[in-house]
Amino acid sequence: MSLTYDSFVTQLANMAPVSSANAEFLTALPGVIDYAEGRIYRELDLLSVRVTDTSVSCSSGVRSINLSTTQGTLLVVDRLNIFTPVGTTSTDTTRSPVYFTSPDFIDASYPSATSSLTGVPEFAARVNDTQLIFGPAPDEAYGMEVVATIRPNPLSSGNSSTWLTQNLPELFFAGAMVFYTGYQKDFGSQGDSPQSAQSWENQFQMLLKTAAVDSLRAKIQSQGWTPQIPNPIATPQRV
Repeated sequence: MSLTYDSFVTQLANMAPVSSANAEFLTALPGVIDYAEGRIYRELDLLSVRVTDTSVSCSSGVRSINLSTTQGTLLVVDRLNIFTPVGTTSTDTTRSPVYFTSPDFIDASYPSATSSLTGVPEFAARVNDTQLIFGPAPDEAYGMEVVATIRPNPLSSGNSSTWLTQNLPELFFAGAMVFYTGYQKDFGSQGDSPQSAQSWENQFQMLLKTAAVDSLRAKIQSQGWTPQIPNPIATPQRV
């Protein structure tokens, strides 16, 4: 069954056990949520955290571009396409993929943005959280399509449901209990008391493995690059 913020708080308090109105419990709650969400988002490459942004355009003769933060900080840029010809949008365009490389390669191969060294960008490198550089520098103000991952808004009283609480509630809850039982008894007890934080860590790891398989299946990256459940008997792999 999926969770909401209220049902999560109730279940966490019952498992702790502690009153859901307890001051220390309420103080720890944001950290509990951050811990569980952060671990899951980092350890699973979920399609639900991917966004597509087409709000930014290149500038002619300028090799750098600032990524949009409208949908959140773009943590990992997965794909980048240039819309050609110039002036076209995502509905009537030809996508020219840009390949990621190092800033050193771009500096060495495209040392300036003079007109003789401009064109449709072929390569890009990330120089910080919000900025990319291109090689070659664009010769026109091309539109762009950026596919990247973000961190969704966390579960809170003002955000009563998230993709994790709707689709991976048991994994989210196990992650929350790892943090909260450690918070209650000191994280050092994880090695000494398998009945508390360590046992929840074991549950988290077990659930994480099955969630990881689902994530790969959703991206058609399971066995043999198919959406099938991995099958050790099905060898050689189907094509």
